[in-house]
Amino acid sequence: MIPIALPLLGDEEAEAAREAVLSGWVSQGPQVAAFERDFATLVGAPHACAVSNCTTALHLALVALDVGPGDEVITASHSFIATANCVRYCGATPVFVDIDPDTYNIDPERVAEAITSRTRAIIAVHQMGMPCDLAALVAIANRHGIVLIEDAACAAGSEIRPNGGWERIGKPRGRIACFSFHPRKVITTGEGGMLTTSDPELDRKFRLLRQHGMSVPDTVRHGSPQVIFEDYLAVGFNYRMTDIQAAVGCRQLTKLPEIVVRRRALASRYAELLGNIEGLRVPFEPEWARSNWQSYCVGLPARLNQKAVMQKLLDHGIATRRGIMCSHREAPYADAERRHDLRQSELAQDHSILLPIYAQMTEEDQARVVECLKAELARS
Repeated sequence: MIPIALPLLGDEEAEAAREAVLSGWVSQGPQVAAFERDFATLVGAPHACAVSNCTTALHLALVALDVGPGDEVITASHSFIATANCVRYCGATPVFVDIDPDTYNIDPERVAEAITSRTRAIIAVHQMGMPCDLAALVAIANRHGIVLIEDAACAAGSEIRPNGGWERIGKPRGRIACFSFHPRKVITTGEGGMLTTSDPELDRKFRLLRQHGMSVPDTVRHGSPQVIFEDYLAVGFNYRMTDIQAAVGCRQLTKLPEIVVRRRALASRYAELLGNIEGLRVPFEPEWARSNWQSYCVGLPARLNQKAVMQKLLDHGIATRRGIMCSHREAPYADAERRHDLRQSELAQDHSILLPIYAQMTEEDQARVVECLKAELARS
């Protein structure tokens, strides 16, 4: 079986987890602090705060910005449903806009058209690791005095070239960027998330709210020679990452550059092998972007049945996934606010599939995927 994805985990991560277990401190502690420092350094962010997953990261971002009932947050429907859910958690209204069909990312022109007096924030998703047009989105946010949040769940290791030099996603451009370390992502801690920001006050809020609003972290209380009584300063959450996860994360970060190099090579080979097939659309990467290729998404000829193609590949031992979901098609968002049609989002969901891509993938595996896909396209 060729899986859709496979985490690159080995003895180093197993030993790191073992050391954390044997240390006697397994909840949020010194390993979490180390992971935050290493991640901040890697992406070029002044502050990084680890949490339990990217959904909680996005929720904390909105809570820290005081987004609430009566507010609107513009985002893409073409994203995992967690993006929209976090807006609803706050009692705010998600406003869906369409995507750029070339990159599958939120369309800045549609964002600008959707802004009203109630708009508090934009959540821009770096879909499948492909960076958004941050230059345009930052300009729109600044012009209207609203906040830009990057849903960078898939984008650890991706880069943009804002001023002639390459910089990683996570270096603050909007107010906050939120990452995921789910096993489907390029690096993993099993579950886990991270928020980066250049605003020390926001970072302070993240740290307070992720741990029940506790005034003194338990690491400080346990390490103090004096008895300390903590206070609870806000209605907070239990959004902590464990030290076991963070220890694995520290090892994964050392592998991230080489993982991205390998995934980029695989994506380049896919483009070479698939690029001349009539009607098949391979991904587009803008000249100012370097994707980590968390996923490799191809557009199928309109005549083909997406599910039938996927089933044929599965019959040959090749896992795929449908195009990224559209939240407005799911029951909780059937009546959600939208300022225009979402045609490109729906076409992307219905007429694209994600092919297997992971660092351990061999050229033989990739050739098998390509040959099976070609055979199915020819047959159909």
